Amino acid sequence: MYKSNYSSKLLDDAIEQFASLPGIGRKTALRLALHILKQPMENVARFSESFISLKSSICYCPVCRMISDDGICPYCSDNRRDQTIVCVVESLRDVISIENTGCYNGLYHILGGIISPMDGIGPGDLAIAPLVERIREHDVKEVVLALSTGMEGETTSFYIYKQISSLPVTVTAIARGVGFGDDLEYTDELTLGRSIETRQIFKP
Repeated sequence: MYKSNYSSKLLDDAIEQFASLPGIGRKTALRLALHILKQPMENVARFSESFISLKSSICYCPVCRMISDDGICPYCSDNRRDQTIVCVVESLRDVISIENTGCYNGLYHILGGIISPMDGIGPGDLAIAPLVERIREHDVKEVVLALSTGMEGETTSFYIYKQISSLPVTVTAIARGVGFGDDLEYTDELTLGRSIETRQIFKP
């Protein structure tokens, strides 16, 4: 016989799915599940279909690795952006954080993580080689290292610098308005914006 804190296994399953999301506890999961239960069927269908479409149809830009609906992302295809500057970030969330500042108008390159031996992540697991190739093949004049400022982020920045220091490109890093150990996505927009605008020559 089914046992649960709730009268329905279907409700319990829905709560489990919501609770599996980052930052969602069981109380919030219950509230969300009950909210869904009260919605018209067409709203629920549209809600679920949006996630299925996201997972099945999303693309990754072959240039910068940002998510895109169709091939080249809107940043890389926008001729109004400065094509000679590439900002190197850890994840797409960092791109969103920087874009929200309104202080940067260049392109991006998403590594897909940072070097972390403890987690078994080495340089070969990240999109560093494609970055070097991109710099060699395109008219890139500046690379902005905008990685998290903890030890792993600093290690990654240093590794990238060593890979591209012989190329005709200026390597800069965001200013230290972002505190040591801070993740970009949790930095307020004003501080992050000023850190981008006052970036400095990278010094290993």
